[in-house]
Amino acid sequence: MTAIDEAGKYQNLVGRISESYIAGQKRAVQAVNTSLLQTYWEIGQHIVEFEQDGKATAEYGKRLLERLSEDLSKLYGKGFNRSNLNNMRKMYKYYPICATVSHKLSWSHYVELLKIEDELERSFYEKQSLIENWNVRELIRQKKSSLFLRLAASQNKEGILQLARKGKIIESPTDLLREPYVLEFLKIPEPYQLSETNLEQRIIDNLQHFLLELGKGFAFVGRQYRIMLGNRPHRVDLVFYHRILKCFVLIDIKMDEAGYEDVGQMNMYMGYFAKEENVEGDNPPIGIILARHKDELLIEYATYESNSQLFEQKYQLYLPNKEELRRILSDVPETSRQNK
Repeated sequence: MTAIDEAGKYQNLVGRISESYIAGQKRAVQAVNTSLLQTYWEIGQHIVEFEQDGKATAEYGKRLLERLSEDLSKLYGKGFNRSNLNNMRKMYKYYPICATVSHKLSWSHYVELLKIEDELERSFYEKQSLIENWNVRELIRQKKSSLFLRLAASQNKEGILQLARKGKIIESPTDLLREPYVLEFLKIPEPYQLSETNLEQRIIDNLQHFLLELGKGFAFVGRQYRIMLGNRPHRVDLVFYHRILKCFVLIDIKMDEAGYEDVGQMNMYMGYFAKEENVEGDNPPIGIILARHKDELLIEYATYESNSQLFEQKYQLYLPNKEELRRILSDVPETSRQNK
């Protein structure tokens, strides 16, 4: 062993240099992104202010962007097509104060956000992209699945405004829930012929997408998780651990409608995990029965005075009707939007 290698000090040196180098790379990328966003915002400002001095009509704006695209592309090459210039213009109009533009998101994120006309909806996806560290592909998928509209459907007006202001923050078991869960990523055409086992296998094959649909904080533990009760084996379809709520989340999947016996079974699983699987610091488990159809009255009676952390939620295999969901937002006053 040479003096350089003594007591592993050299490897420690390599590790510290590597950490500094990687951190420096990240800072450089962030600095470039910050500069790019500010530059595009300023270009948008110049365009809007020029329009306001001229004939502010749609045709006038179209001709202006076409001419700018042609001239700027000759000067600077790519990046100044009409679509991109229009996005810069939108960025200034939607974010008139540059400081409100988050430099933690890329220009590609903002291109997707600028496609959303509704202020509340756009604000939600911006906040949620930051909270859950979505890449652009994940943002596009959540927009297509109408996540905001699905969450808003179960909220009152103030709840919808809170979603837009803060995003979906996980603080209690009910914050985990979505109605319906959308499993379009399984690519199952209708009419479909699947068993629960087949559906479960498809979910496992697309686990990354399923975790994205579940939301932030889920860690996969196991499939067909085996437990022994009274010398008889039982299996929970899917088991997760939620790192924010610090509890197990048990999911059973039903092809059609869940019955009272399914509720009783899930309650039994939750009791087992609370007594046998929980360790110090774990909170009581949460049980979710995912069903194609839902009998609200049956579930109400089946869970009467029982576990308050047991839920039945619907899922669907195709994207929801956005127009039906969007009517929810029409009830939120315009003044509330502006004061958000």
